Amino acid sequence: MRAAVAALSTLLAATSAASGQTASGWFPVPTSASYQTGDSWTDRGTTYRLYGVQSCLRGTTFTNAHGVPRDCGEASLAMLVALTRDLRPHCYAAAEIASSRTVFVFCIAQPSGGAGAGSRIDLGTALIASGFAFAALTPEGRPVHAPYLSAQQVAERARAGLWAFADVPEPNAIIARALRTGGQAAGGKSVSATSPSASSAGTQP
Repeated sequence: MRAAVAALSTLLAATSAASGQTASGWFPVPTSASYQTGDSWTDRGTTYRLYGVQSCLRGTTFTNAHGVPRDCGEASLAMLVALTRDLRPHCYAAAEIASSRTVFVFCIAQPSGGAGAGSRIDLGTALIASGFAFAALTPEGRPVHAPYLSAQQVAERARAGLWAFADVPEPNAIIARALRTGGQAAGGKSVSATSPSASSAGTQP
């Protein structure tokens, strides 16, 4: 996993550092965070979700190179944990649903050492480009954040991460199907704006 982080630092880093990351409104992902899915965590009763990012759904499976079924959502979650702990990104709120105490965030890392020193790495892009998350789509099939769809297309062509497996359970298709048939996703869980199993698509402000 650390090798993947190092590769992403080189692949995704911008050429210049941006000022203002330490300005008011930016906050780190706390070490006390409880990770819920591959695109969200909770802290002190608030759920933080990466804006425009859709992780694989827990309870859906793919078959790994050894022919063993693996939980796709757990694979997404493991990569999110690895990247946040290694890159130590800071986040800012893009939108909020006060009724469910859900905050949608963008997160940026500025590594101080290694190949990516002084550059900027977007956490959502890193997850999607590594092939362990997907670009969230609206119910109409449009990307919530267009640059993430471009990153996904590159990852898919390169068969990166989960794209290496022929039976990867693409979450946007599963959620769209669930919404059409009464809101049931993986494991019989309902799909809603506040469910950690729900797609970012169509539920983000």
